[in-house]
Amino acid sequence: MKFLREGRIERVVLTRPAVEAGEKLGFLPGSLEEKIDPYLRPLFDAIETLFTFEESARLISSRQIEVIPLAFMRGRTLRKSFVVLDEAQNTTTAQMKMFLTRFGEGSRMVVAGDSSQRDIGTAQNGFTDAMQRLEGLNGITVVRLGLTDIVRADIIGRILEAYERA
Repeated sequence: MKFLREGRIERVVLTRPAVEAGEKLGFLPGSLEEKIDPYLRPLFDAIETLFTFEESARLISSRQIEVIPLAFMRGRTLRKSFVVLDEAQNTTTAQMKMFLTRFGEGSRMVVAGDSSQRDIGTAQNGFTDAMQRLEGLNGITVVRLGLTDIVRADIIGRILEAYERA
């Protein structure tokens, strides 16, 4: 938000792939917005932890914060934007390439993912492919986080350790 207030960026764009967590939900009734809301709900939840409901609504309605499915990013150029791709471990190589090439002047991009929590197959995984291709490229920084970086709740680190031991 500091970048928005200072005019360094014009908007924050939050995106994620619409991938089911190992379940097939089939056809969802309703409008397009109602169909994609379950996939984007975690991003809205995150916004609501940072701002009041009124602030969130104002920032979203003014398009200073945009929440959009990854599939709808094709063809865009995101200038003066701070763009976050969440759940990147669920992208294909083609989706990741499409996302990364949306980059525009004055923008910053963050790609966040956890390879141990993939809901798609390992073949053609865009997240791991991008990590390998782009590490060391000028202008790209790869940061790997570990169990000590978990901030959601202390018990999550212990849960992950138990799964890794198995």
